[in-house]
Amino acid sequence: MQYRQLGQTELKISELSYGTWAIGGSWGKTNDEESLRALDVAIDQGVNFFDTADVYGDGHSEELLAQAIKGKEDQIYIASKFCRAGDIFSKDTYSKEQVKTYVENSLKRLQRERLDLYQIHCPPIEILKDGQVFKVLDELQAEGKIRHYGVSVESVKEGLLCLEQPNVAALQVIFNLLRQKPLETLLPEAKKKGVGIIARVPLASGLLTGKFTKEHTFEAGDHRHFNKDGEAFNVGETFGGLEFKTGVDLVEEIAWISEGRESLSNAALRWILDQDEVTTVIPGFKTVDQVKRNLEALNVPAFSEAELNKVNEFYQNRVHEHIRGSY
Repeated sequence: MQYRQLGQTELKISELSYGTWAIGGSWGKTNDEESLRALDVAIDQGVNFFDTADVYGDGHSEELLAQAIKGKEDQIYIASKFCRAGDIFSKDTYSKEQVKTYVENSLKRLQRERLDLYQIHCPPIEILKDGQVFKVLDELQAEGKIRHYGVSVESVKEGLLCLEQPNVAALQVIFNLLRQKPLETLLPEAKKKGVGIIARVPLASGLLTGKFTKEHTFEAGDHRHFNKDGEAFNVGETFGGLEFKTGVDLVEEIAWISEGRESLSNAALRWILDQDEVTTVIPGFKTVDQVKRNLEALNVPAFSEAELNKVNEFYQNRVHEHIRGSY
């Protein structure tokens, strides 16, 4: 495992880390015992950073993390998120009193006294333009509730707006082979300003595992069913904004990247890791096997310049026009 500095913070985090949305819920059936075993394997293999949120299983993923890292709290960095447990369009959701309540509830579930990274969870752009929430986070940082703060964004425009705030330490962005727009301006600007990049939805909600056919159906409680067209939240969070069947076709076209890299998912994660501006990539997981398979990406060959150019041309010529939503 290699470790990368998170922006200008003192945190050195594993270049491949894990997101915990799936073990909290909204990805079909879960098994807590298997989730805890998977977390143990990740930690044993050097993963020292986990991303969660208060709405993942109504706090359940935070509770699972607390169990998994008991006795190892000083070795593991935790990032959580807030605002989506309330009305994301109301300024009251971002008041000092409310945000303090959110962070204290997360700390209680995580059994911690301070969060390493606290992120605004995909707020409307009007909230980012208003900017008051950043002053609230500055105050919570001064009080010792959080070490650093950042923003999880849906679009490049939102990300660039956040970079205008001097104390934003990290941006969490949707970034994968099928969602390359951040490469154009956002990632270079973040690097220039010393802001860390956390790449989420790295496998496009499973599309980039190559395991799906067009006939595949998802469980009713899986966001890949109930949010497939953006019915519940931003469509970009599901399949990176692609219509499912279109995504399956596109993945077949890009499958050549797996040659010499064991699997398509390995290659997809390796491609993200090969981007210099990325601090860490956070695939999700529900099983021990998924954790182990994702970690294999660390050992496969990097992309050559010719391959990188070919992947970029594929995105520009075949993928870009099919992405839905604001990105």
